[in-house]
Amino acid sequence: VFVVVVICIFVAAFAWSWGPLGWLVPSEIFPLEIRSAGQSINVSMNLLFTFVIAQAFLAMLCHFKFGIFLFFAGWVVIMTVFVYFFLPETKNVPIEEISRVWMEHWFWRRFVCSHQEDGASPL
Repeated sequence: VFVVVVICIFVAAFAWSWGPLGWLVPSEIFPLEIRSAGQSINVSMNLLFTFVIAQAFLAMLCHFKFGIFLFFAGWVVIMTVFVYFFLPETKNVPIEEISRVWMEHWFWRRFVCSHQEDGASPL
């Protein structure tokens, strides 16, 4: 009974915090030129990994016992560190200027080239 209660608490906490970010963040970070392609890749990857986790969860629960909660808590810590260091702030940034955010970011600017002088898309 305790394990079921802890699973329910974990799922509720995830659904109110990190869960929606997999849908929200990609809708904000893609420039208009590639937004539909980016969102389609995001949705397919989200559904694929949801399927993989759902298939593996019971076997992991049987083998890890309470360690399954530590396993997923570790992933939440990794996600938190990634978002803190690698995800740029998009608050009050118009969709048309999202490319500029990537070009100014300390890490991602080396992967994003600027071709604005010839009128081409920056990504």
